[in-house]
Amino acid sequence: MRDFISVHQLSEMEIFQLLRKAEYYRKQEVQFNEKLFVANLFFEPSTRTKMSFTVAEQKLGLHVLDFHTETSSVQKGESLYDTVKTFEAIGANLVVIRHESDHWFEELKGKLSIPIINAGSGKEEHPTQCMLDLLTIYQEFGRFEGLNIVIAGDIKHSRVARSNAYALQRLGANVYVSSAPGLEDETLHIPNLPMDEAVEVCDVLMLLRIQHERHTNQAETANYLTNYGLTKERESRMKNEAILLHPAPVNRGVEIDSDLVECARSRIFKQMNNGVYMRMAIISELLQNRGVNHEDTFNKRETVGAF
Repeated sequence: MRDFISVHQLSEMEIFQLLRKAEYYRKQEVQFNEKLFVANLFFEPSTRTKMSFTVAEQKLGLHVLDFHTETSSVQKGESLYDTVKTFEAIGANLVVIRHESDHWFEELKGKLSIPIINAGSGKEEHPTQCMLDLLTIYQEFGRFEGLNIVIAGDIKHSRVARSNAYALQRLGANVYVSSAPGLEDETLHIPNLPMDEAVEVCDVLMLLRIQHERHTNQAETANYLTNYGLTKERESRMKNEAILLHPAPVNRGVEIDSDLVECARSRIFKQMNNGVYMRMAIISELLQNRGVNHEDTFNKRETVGAF
């Protein structure tokens, strides 16, 4: 693995290797023993993903090169390629990129000597979010095979839905979607359940926000919670052991009743915490594959045991 662009590139063995590695980092402090630089190039707004990467990088002992589009040469018309090549030229050892284009990485393919991590590509993919979601689910159930997982909300505009649907199906989960009319994505070819049915069959309910910034017309949300969201009444009909996920930011009172964001079955903030360790795992895997070693080279991972 030279870059981390898509969950499609990962074998099942590689997925589980990253899950084990992230869990290892949750329990063990490990830093690189070389002076390394990483550039976080976020061309879209971000709180959780950007800060999660920053904390992950600092925990690994990396020096973070920050970037703000509003004060960069992007404002002068500089291309993504030239921006990334600039950071490569000044000494960045890795770049993390979020961009509004669905396929921004095509512009960079085969043109860099340093690894790239996809921190979000338009409406297409969000592979690191997918991996931290997989970690959260696996911590809870110890398996994916046979789990009923419902992804609910703005499926049409969600890169999270795309990445998760593919990975979870591949790992043996039964994946469903639940969306309001107009927010479906027929290209996924996944059964669409009404929310009233979804809450009763799911082991995992993964809610998504309505992404107003990606809509041509603003979706009507006045009655969304009542008709399509997770109300307290619907939550009360979920299985006792079922859990609730959300990549955030959360539209409280729209896709979910505000009181349920931190209810007993919610793992929303646990997902955020897991994001740090999963991103540590992905960063270290890429750098180690390029010949960079830790003080602890992770040879002891077999002693960690199961989750």
